[in-house]
Amino acid sequence: MAMYERDVRVDAPLSDVWAFHSRVEGLEELTPAWAGLRIESVVGPDGAPDPGVLEPGARIRMSAGPPFLPGPRESWTSVIAEREERDGFAYFVDEMEGGPFASWRHTHLFYADSDDRTLIRDRVRYELPFGAPAALGRPGLDMMFRARHRRTREHFSGL
Repeated sequence: MAMYERDVRVDAPLSDVWAFHSRVEGLEELTPAWAGLRIESVVGPDGAPDPGVLEPGARIRMSAGPPFLPGPRESWTSVIAEREERDGFAYFVDEMEGGPFASWRHTHLFYADSDDRTLIRDRVRYELPFGAPAALGRPGLDMMFRARHRRTREHFSGL
């Protein structure tokens, strides 16, 4: 299984960054428009729709496709597998069911860098379909995570 990792520091306390990333609205805001993300449904671990916080067992059904192209969209479900918050550190893990990857495990790590700065580290373990070389996925991951990290900095800088 291949691994992709990318970091960004934001000028905001860990508590604010963690709260933002703990809601599906954070995912929607951070995903660039060119991905054409649609959240189809969000269900909490207890089966209730639209939970305020994405806890382990929450399921996010979504689809994506360039908004300027007609045709079928890629659909998948992201399941929150783990979530933990401690003093100065927090993380959660989402795993993809179905979708464009043969396997996908995304660990979102958050470290208090100081009282008012947070280090975010995205770590993705993935396999491409049909045994394709993992290096073929890297350009797309770079493009997506560069955009997500830029949007994260903009969100917390008030731009």
